[in-house]
Amino acid sequence: MQPLWLLAALLALGQALPFEQKGFWDFALDDGLFMNDEEASGVDSTSGAPDMDSVTPTYSAICPFGCHCHLRVVQCSDLGLKNVPKEISPDTTLLDLQNNDISELRKDDFKGLQHLYALVLVNNKISKIHEKAFSPLRKLQKLYISKNHLVEIPPNLPSSLVELRIHDNRIRKVPKGVFSGLRNMNCIEMGGNPLENSGFEPGAFDGLKLNYLRISEAKLTGIPKDLPETLNELHLDHNKIQAIELEDLLRYSKLYRLGLGHNQIRMIENGSLSFLPTLRELHLNNNKLSRVPAGLPDLKLLQVVYLHSNNITKVGVNDFCPMGFGVKRAYYNGISLFHNPVPYWEVQPATFRCVTDRLAIQFGNYKK
Repeated sequence: MQPLWLLAALLALGQALPFEQKGFWDFALDDGLFMNDEEASGVDSTSGAPDMDSVTPTYSAICPFGCHCHLRVVQCSDLGLKNVPKEISPDTTLLDLQNNDISELRKDDFKGLQHLYALVLVNNKISKIHEKAFSPLRKLQKLYISKNHLVEIPPNLPSSLVELRIHDNRIRKVPKGVFSGLRNMNCIEMGGNPLENSGFEPGAFDGLKLNYLRISEAKLTGIPKDLPETLNELHLDHNKIQAIELEDLLRYSKLYRLGLGHNQIRMIENGSLSFLPTLRELHLNNNKLSRVPAGLPDLKLLQVVYLHSNNITKVGVNDFCPMGFGVKRAYYNGISLFHNPVPYWEVQPATFRCVTDRLAIQFGNYKK
């Protein structure tokens, strides 16, 4: 029963939508965090993960009071803790401290936890972090510190870090150099902070090779121009962006998913989407667009377009599909146009000649 209980508790980590993260237990297994007996023996192991049993002794008898410890997972959530508990086993790989009352991370709070892979500090009251608090965590790859009282990005993050979730804090500024040395960082979730465009210092993301970045529910009025050019996914939904100008997306040619829903976008300048040749999914729902953005037929890999809940009054026969046949490399499997004042009975059937199935088109249900 204990593994099932742990599974239910750890699945709570996947609530930061729209980022599609698997349950914590699942990714731990995928990444080789917990190995079966055959892998631990070193026989025919292909995971690439170190044999932890051969490197360090097992401290199964060590478990902080009130916590639950199993398979190198130390689960201390929902205990009203004021501080990081002591007597944490040195071979711990996952430490869950979410939903407590911790307000500060001190210098030696994680001393000796050199094998820690994932640290969960979600929903505490953390406002202060010692500059050397994370120094012992030489193998830390996942840091979840969302829903706290932080006013700045923590200093001296471990160079091994791959994923940082720091959304729903009080961060207003991202200074240059704060991510220095984080060559392995792949994913940052920093939505829900009162960040304005001016809060990003030039070069704030220098050196990062991110795949995923989310800065939603902030105070952005435009698309930031100095984000990592390696991005495959960029989510800027629930901001105050009013327009997409010609060169706003010039830097982001590797994007395959762009989220701009729930903004105030009225205008997308002609040619601005031409810088996104690999784009597969575009979210422009819940804006103030009066027409379908120009340039969609030229995006040969585009498959999903969300345009619902705008002010679009007309859909032209060539708004989505290129003229002629055999030009588009991937057909659409989703186009949403509902909650727009479009007289859908006037839209020509040929408008959707490059859609896989008519059920992929969502129309109607407009109410003033």
